[in-house]
Amino acid sequence: MTPAPERYAVIGHPVAHSLSPWIHAQFAQQSSRPLIYSALDVPSPELALRVREFFAQGGCGLNVTVPHKQAVLQLIDTLSERARVAGAVNTIVRETGQRLRGDNTDGVGFVRDLTLNLGLAVAGQRVLMLGAGGAARGLLGPLLALAPAELHIVNRSPERSRELARSFASQGPVHGDGFEQLDGLDYGLIINATAASLSDELPALPTGALSPTTVCYDLAYGKAPTRFVQWARERGARRTYMGEGMLVEQAAESYLLWHGMRPDTAPVLAQLRRSEP
Repeated sequence: MTPAPERYAVIGHPVAHSLSPWIHAQFAQQSSRPLIYSALDVPSPELALRVREFFAQGGCGLNVTVPHKQAVLQLIDTLSERARVAGAVNTIVRETGQRLRGDNTDGVGFVRDLTLNLGLAVAGQRVLMLGAGGAARGLLGPLLALAPAELHIVNRSPERSRELARSFASQGPVHGDGFEQLDGLDYGLIINATAASLSDELPALPTGALSPTTVCYDLAYGKAPTRFVQWARERGARRTYMGEGMLVEQAAESYLLWHGMRPDTAPVLAQLRRSEP
């Protein structure tokens, strides 16, 4: 008898744009593993109820996306070290006895895309991080491990940026400010970790942050360039990227946590970049 497929999902709000169901379907085909992976659009007031309901009905694992990566912490029984350091969860694993373990695969996924797929070096670079929410938190530890000369976090709320920088100060040269405090010096790498691209908006960036040697990376992704990528290209950035590579790599790390094997990301990413599903 064929076993019933295991159930997984991504939970967020909004989430209809997510390619995670398609990506995990490609991974499952590689290993001939039967599973169902769906997208759950859940507003914040319903988060706790819907997470408990999903696992009570036999769900095996969840990916967590905007805006729930920090709010879901209160529903988790144990945290991995990288989730604890990040203060945010993007992957939930159901353990024995219905206990839930939270992990964060965003940072390792981002770094794998940046260094292995794109061949970019971070060591010695000045790096600008836009945003101080759950998406940014998951990247900071792995980014600082790449030894940038400086990691500068900016956010609409300067104090939130500074608080985030203080929590990672032991891991490398990081500080936080508001957008208006940018010092006018250009950066080697600018990362958009805000949610602005989801609503087709642009963070309040001064032109001086970017030079012809700057690489710009938007964590958002889509069929068309985001406003941030358009802005970067119009101002002569050396290279621009969107987040489909990070999406695939963090998904592979989640798949490894759930199933004990890492799928081959190269063919999935190639197909995604040829024609978005």
